[in-house]
Amino acid sequence: MSNMETLAPVLRRWLSSERIEPLPMRDAAQPAPLLSFEFFPPRTEALEQQLWACIKRLAPLAPRFVSVTYGAGGTTHERTHATVARLARETELVPAAHLTCVGATREEVDAVARGYWEAGVRHIVALRGDPAPGTDYAPHPGGYAYASDLVAGLRRIADFEISVAAYPEMHPTARSPEDDLDSLKRKLDNGATRAITQYFFDTATYLRFLDRCLAAGITAPIVPGIMPVSNFAQAARFSAMCGTSVPAWLGHLFEGTEDAPEIRRIVASIVAAEQVRTLQANGVDEFHFYTLNRPELTHAIAHILGVRPRPGSVAAQAG
Repeated sequence: MSNMETLAPVLRRWLSSERIEPLPMRDAAQPAPLLSFEFFPPRTEALEQQLWACIKRLAPLAPRFVSVTYGAGGTTHERTHATVARLARETELVPAAHLTCVGATREEVDAVARGYWEAGVRHIVALRGDPAPGTDYAPHPGGYAYASDLVAGLRRIADFEISVAAYPEMHPTARSPEDDLDSLKRKLDNGATRAITQYFFDTATYLRFLDRCLAAGITAPIVPGIMPVSNFAQAARFSAMCGTSVPAWLGHLFEGTEDAPEIRRIVASIVAAEQVRTLQANGVDEFHFYTLNRPELTHAIAHILGVRPRPGSVAAQAG
C-alpha cells in the first residue's frame, strides 16, 4: 500500500474538521521518519569545502538519498556531475542527480543520463528546468519538451529511480491548478517513482494538495519539501519568484532578528520543527530538506523527529 493510500483516511478526517488535529509526540519505540537532503553544487573552492562539510555533518543520519541541483538552463551540469560522481565513489550515500531538459537536445540529455549511470548514479530528479535568467521557457526544437517527456526518455535509457517535482501552490507558469495537477499525473504515469514538493510554509496547503492528488487518482508518494529559514528576507524574495506564499505570522516571528543570528536560528528551528511535527502527526512520514548547504538547522530538526546518527558513524562516536 502506498503512503498516499495510507494517508487517505487521515485526510478525510482532517478535511471534515477543517483543521489539523494535533496528536501526541511519537513514541520513541516507533520508527523515525525517512529523510532526504538536497545540496547545490559549489561554484568556488570555499563553497566546495562548505558543501563537503555539510555532507559530512548530515551523512551519519543515513538519509534515503541526497540530491544535487542543476542550475538554470543547465548551467551547472559539470559541477553537478562531479559532485554526484564523488558522492557515489567516496561515500555510502545514495546520490540523486537533478537533470533538466531545458536548452538541450534529446541526444545531449540522454548522454548526460548515460554518464550518470556509468558513474554509478541510479536516481535522477527529472525536471523541465528553468530558462536562463531574463528569458521565457521554450522547448528546444530537438529536445524533451516537458518533464513528463524526460521521464519517459529516462525509462528507455536505464532502470533509474526517478523523482519529479510537485507544486502544492501551483507552478508559477501553469495555466491553472488543474493543468498543473495533470502535468504531475503525466510525470508519474510515465514512470516516475515519487514526487517531491516545492517548499511551503502553510501545512494546510500541503494537506489540501494531497487530497486533490488522491481525487485525481495519484497514489505515488508525494514527499513534502521543507526549507528551514535561516534568512527571512532572502527566503521572502525567493518565495516571490517561485510562487510560494509567505504567511504574515512567519514575517512577524522574524521581526527584529536582523542583527540577532542566534535568535534567528532558534526561531527557524521552532518553525520548521513545528511544521514537520504537525505533518508527522497527520500521517506523513517522509521529508525532503532543502539544506542550502547549511547542515545545522536540518540536523537539529532531524533530532527532534527522532533521527539519530547511525551506530558506528563518526558523529555517533563523538556523541
